Amino acid sequence: MAREVDIYTTIQGDMWDGISYKVYGSDGFSKQLIKENIAYGNVVVFSSGINIVCPNISNIKESLPPWRK
Repeated sequence: MAREVDIYTTIQGDMWDGISYKVYGSDGFSKQLIKENIAYGNVVVFSSGINIVCPNISNIKESLPPWRK
């Protein structure tokens, strides 16, 4: 079964926590984004036009403790 993913294209000045907030509505998924986009793991501030793979987080949310859901 294919995994659902979205692509986010960065704008100048984007950072991991901001991308997480824009895509998922929470800045708490930065680590998952970095893990999925390891080639950009050392980037702190993005330039424009970088395609970031944004995995489906429904499985990630299920593994969080109740107070983090």
